[in-house]
Amino acid sequence: MAIAATRQLNLDESPSWGSRSVECFEKLEQIGEGTYGQVYMAREIRTGEVVALKKIRMDNEREGFPITAIREIKILKKLCHENVVKLKEIVTSPGPERGEQGNTDGNKYKGSIYMVFEYMDHDLTGLSDRPGMRFTVPQIKCYMKQLLTGLHYCHVNQVLHRDIKGSNLLIDNEGNLKLADFGLARSFSNDHNGNITNRVITLWYRPPELLLGTTKYGPAVDMWSVGCIFAELLHGKPILPGKNETEQLYKIFELCGAPDEVNWPGVSKIPWYDKFKPTKPMRRRVREVFKHFDRHALELLERMLTLDPSQRISAEDALDAEYFWNDPLPCDRKSLPKYESSHEFQTKKKRQQQRQHEEAAKRQKLQHPQQHARLPPIQQTGQAHPQFQPGPNHPIHNSQPPVFAGPSHHYGKTHGPSGGPNRYANSGGPYPPQGWGPPYSGSGMPGTGTRGDGGGYGIGVPNYPQNGPYGGSGAGRDPKMMGGKRNTQYGWQHQ
Repeated sequence: MAIAATRQLNLDESPSWGSRSVECFEKLEQIGEGTYGQVYMAREIRTGEVVALKKIRMDNEREGFPITAIREIKILKKLCHENVVKLKEIVTSPGPERGEQGNTDGNKYKGSIYMVFEYMDHDLTGLSDRPGMRFTVPQIKCYMKQLLTGLHYCHVNQVLHRDIKGSNLLIDNEGNLKLADFGLARSFSNDHNGNITNRVITLWYRPPELLLGTTKYGPAVDMWSVGCIFAELLHGKPILPGKNETEQLYKIFELCGAPDEVNWPGVSKIPWYDKFKPTKPMRRRVREVFKHFDRHALELLERMLTLDPSQRISAEDALDAEYFWNDPLPCDRKSLPKYESSHEFQTKKKRQQQRQHEEAAKRQKLQHPQQHARLPPIQQTGQAHPQFQPGPNHPIHNSQPPVFAGPSHHYGKTHGPSGGPNRYANSGGPYPPQGWGPPYSGSGMPGTGTRGDGGGYGIGVPNYPQNGPYGGSGAGRDPKMMGGKRNTQYGWQHQ
């Protein structure tokens, strides 16, 4: 029997929350940025403790404090586990704040609210995006075991995360992995009879039941996302990189087979099944595609990527899988290597700066072509350079064949479609008209990106309602979920 979820709920209230000013902290470095605010690494002035500050932006809210932030704060105050990120307190700023450019943040409420989290050195996406990075099997087992332990604790306490992905898994230099960004999380009842939104989970990690339109679901949606993460770690790149919801479902069917009443009883009753059912037979190919995985990894992955959510493995049962009890065993977390801080926001920023430098160098080379080093300087007509007088043993152009540089190195990581500020392009609207698709109204599904765009603290250009591990403010919420791109009007009721 797996040992997990041993921590109790945190029932202690913190009466001092909100009573301190953000001026108690010194901002050291920005580690996340997006439409809805910024995240900073900061130091508490009195104690010297390093924390993460995430601003809850209020200027886009028409009815006061964001309901998603209230929900996340409530959930995080309740949860207390070594594999769940810790929300330490809430602090406020007394008035409009000035940014690095000297301009105020435009907050008509004349103040800001920050969530104070424990600081973590990396997120899984930022760490895996480091050049040449490839995790060993013992490391993957160590990270996966911690992920499943934290998720099992959440599910035991009836909390769905609903946004499991690499940039929402924080890692410190002691090897600890913690679930973060509970901005889309919500409590659930075991009967699964209530209708809740299916517009959650980043596209590449979204399970088929949500893509087919179900509004009755439970912890199995998180386990599909875990399966995608598991395969990505072993395979070295995302396994289901769809560009839009239609393509995402097609990629799932290509890998896992077409759903029917045999392999998924009741699937024909899901709202959009008739619009999406394939017109030709599609067989399951998980073992064929990932035949390079070892036998126990394949068995576990098969049970995580089961189409029928009622047959999908639970976090508790996954911890008991043979995969974790066979050689090589999970490594000790303290033996994991230490790296320079690697949040997705930071690694993306470094890549962008590198691209800009390369483009600037190319432009400079085109504008100022250098004279060939082996050619003599230009002489006046009829005047020869004394060093290059023609003769039988001294040719005029003593040139050599050009030497070509070797191929540039790419690390073989799929980062999603290009175009626009977000490397994982949004669909920009409802499903493409291909003869079948759900009856969307205007704004389309949230989040066709995969890993977020703000790094470990997740408030980059948003793909879906809440994007980033230290979420819970409006930070990282998908503009399209508010009724259209960069439109704060709600087009539907978030549940």
